[in-house]
Amino acid sequence: ILYYHDITVQQRSAILSAGHHADYVELFDALLHLKNAKECENFLRDLCTHQEIKALRERWKVCQLLESGEFSYRDIHEKTKVSLVTIGRIARFLNEDSHGGYRLVLQRIKK
Repeated sequence: ILYYHDITVQQRSAILSAGHHADYVELFDALLHLKNAKECENFLRDLCTHQEIKALRERWKVCQLLESGEFSYRDIHEKTKVSLVTIGRIARFLNEDSHGGYRLVLQRIKK
């Protein structure tokens, strides 16, 4: 989210022309208006179902466990009950830097 906030108008246009719709931009901008964790929690509880929030939480936990380098995919599956396919997808995005989102947030949290 913070990355998106920092990109230029020209880059936003590239995002839109790459197949993203203005609705996505509006959602990203809405998220950027949240000022703290409580506001984020309240917004996500209104926006998402319990299962959607749970899926986001699980994916973030998997990302953190993968980043630690201490656990195999099977270990992570046992700890989180997230499917091995989802764990592999998260690992691919994390390691291949598909969009850089996971890596960016992990780096910012470490600071």
